[in-house]
Amino acid sequence: MGRKLVAGNWKMNGTNADLKEIEALGIAWAAPRVDIVVCPPATLVSRMAFSLGGQPIRVGGQDCHATESGAHTGDISAEMLKDAGARYVITGHSERRADHGETDDMVRAKTEAAHKAGLTAIVCLGESLAQREAGETLDVVAGQLAASLPDGATAANTVVAYEPIWAIGTGKVPSTAQIGEVHGALRARLAERFGEDGNGIRLLYGGSVKPDNAAEIFAVENVDGALVGGASLKSTDFSPIISALESTV
Repeated sequence: MGRKLVAGNWKMNGTNADLKEIEALGIAWAAPRVDIVVCPPATLVSRMAFSLGGQPIRVGGQDCHATESGAHTGDISAEMLKDAGARYVITGHSERRADHGETDDMVRAKTEAAHKAGLTAIVCLGESLAQREAGETLDVVAGQLAASLPDGATAANTVVAYEPIWAIGTGKVPSTAQIGEVHGALRARLAERFGEDGNGIRLLYGGSVKPDNAAEIFAVENVDGALVGGASLKSTDFSPIISALESTV
């Protein structure tokens, strides 16, 4: 298993003025013992990468197109993100799946594009509240995992983030037993398909992760970090989550 990872997803938030949060984060975490990634809106990727300079915090994109270039107005390729200074990219976030009709096949194609460009893909999956209540969670996430990950996925180029849709931004968090059950099932599927590499692919939990619940979540077996939404926008909220993860290594 590589270093644990905490990634912040700013979603459609952030302007130049908010780069001060990254500057503060860089000062606080000049030598972290975990990997730290921040995924701002596309307008800030280049400027955030420049602001961080040679600091160990990495920048990621929130989405990429499946092709390298072409007539796709408004889209951004993985190569463009890499050129702007990104090292990571989120693929298959539930908001992309819901708002833009992205299917598992589309997510797999975007993940392949990320790999081709030399980016590490953070592949998201998770069940809806209706699916959770119907007892379909493990089948749903297993199906998403199988269809969204390309055969070329490795521990070096892929991270998997389990984000139950009903917990994203709602303040609701699954029990540690529920998180452990899903992460254990995902680990078993990854190991079965990818062997030793599958054991090394980092599994993040996402969904209303906050400073006051991070330590409890990170204590769960097979949780290798977190994909954090709103709490990543301010360094004063994000830093305690990073600290909680560091305390496990």
